Amino acid sequence: MKKLLTFLLILAVTPYASVHAASAAKGQAKPPNIVLIFSDDAGYADFGFNGSTIMKTPNLDKLAAQSVRFTQGYVSDPTCGPSRAGLITGKYQQRFGYEENNVPGYMSPVSAQDGADMGLPLEEKTMGDVLQAQGYKTAIFGKWHLGSADRFHPTRRGFDEFYGFRGGDRSYYAYDESKQTLPDHIFEDKKMERGFGNFEEPQSYLTDLLADEAIDFIEANQDGPFFVFLSFNAPHTPMEAKPEDLAQFPHLTGLRKVVAAMTLAMDRASGKLLDRLAELGLDDNTIVVYTNDNGGPTDKNASMNYPFSGTKSNHLEGGVRVPFLLRWPGQVKSNTVYEHPVSTLDLLPTFLAAAGGNPGELDLDGVDLVPYVQGSKKGVPHRALFWKKEARAAMLEGNWKFIRYPDRPAELFNLATDPGEQKNLAAKYPDRVKAMYKDIFAWELTHERPRWMLKREYEKYDIDRMDAYRKPVKP
Repeated sequence: MKKLLTFLLILAVTPYASVHAASAAKGQAKPPNIVLIFSDDAGYADFGFNGSTIMKTPNLDKLAAQSVRFTQGYVSDPTCGPSRAGLITGKYQQRFGYEENNVPGYMSPVSAQDGADMGLPLEEKTMGDVLQAQGYKTAIFGKWHLGSADRFHPTRRGFDEFYGFRGGDRSYYAYDESKQTLPDHIFEDKKMERGFGNFEEPQSYLTDLLADEAIDFIEANQDGPFFVFLSFNAPHTPMEAKPEDLAQFPHLTGLRKVVAAMTLAMDRASGKLLDRLAELGLDDNTIVVYTNDNGGPTDKNASMNYPFSGTKSNHLEGGVRVPFLLRWPGQVKSNTVYEHPVSTLDLLPTFLAAAGGNPGELDLDGVDLVPYVQGSKKGVPHRALFWKKEARAAMLEGNWKFIRYPDRPAELFNLATDPGEQKNLAAKYPDRVKAMYKDIFAWELTHERPRWMLKREYEKYDIDRMDAYRKPVKP
């Protein structure tokens, strides 16, 4: 009787996540399926659940009502490639030299140490690797952008299935290869590929097609467990939308109309997948996360990051803070808000712990978020978060945001009272500035030398543009 009472007491105080992991290890419970929905270059404010009254995102709004919404969800970099490298490894990508966006000879010219073979170092384990080791079937649909050489291919980095493109962007419609004018090495990155080396252009609008491919994978693997990484390229450029989606926004014009239509398509595709999970009876045992790779590039796709200053490619809040939802029925209370800073670095350890693995066995910078959300682990997930690109760097500690520049004095903001980063408090709090400088220097000592870097003449390209993004925001 004493042993029984002890066991019941343990059950009463043990978080469900721990019980689940223990049960899964003993074969007594089925590990949860995992679906990660990832958009590309979306604006923080361009969702109903984040306050938009212009954009139409009913399916993601419904997901938000069933989820915990992280109001301070961050990425590890304000650009596509490095952000994905942090997401997929659970580590600050600077630790393995992945500091720049890997777009060789195109957009931002680079002097690449690794030449045309810039990619996620082979010694790094991916989200796919660790979930495969837990018995999951894994798939990625859409944008990869973690290396175009064959050795970096998704099917060689922990994913059983792949239908997508290796590079950073592409058309939402099929290419006519005979009419292509791009250099071969750039066009190759844009081709849609099924598995390894089987190039297959889309026969319908890509955003819709990616969801259909993900649904096919789920149906084929519904006995699970499975991991789906639905890596949309929407609403990244090129700005291409379906006529019927454009027609939903008669009051908008120009790029704002197009980004609204592209976001609507992405929301519709997400909803189709979520509805199919429910129809198959899988939603109660499936973790669903929605988030985005970096802040919206407001000058490129007319996205909005209100109420934050900044945009993709800089360290202001508009560049690094993203919409972030997590649904896990029975474990995470629906329609709740978590206000402490979290990061996409946290998703790998969160998924691994849910799958019955031990994130503590890996050298990660992310943490399992579930105990914090449940309240079983006190404190905050991160004492501080960091960002860096060459000489520029930023740090968030509590409400204090510190930004270091190579060409002008550092800035300090209190996000609790100034989320738009308009009031520089560096002169008022010199001791805090000094301490945060030291913390960034200590963090930088853990890094490898960047594997590729911008040419010197491009060093200030984004710095010079940054002031243009720092427009006053409404109170």
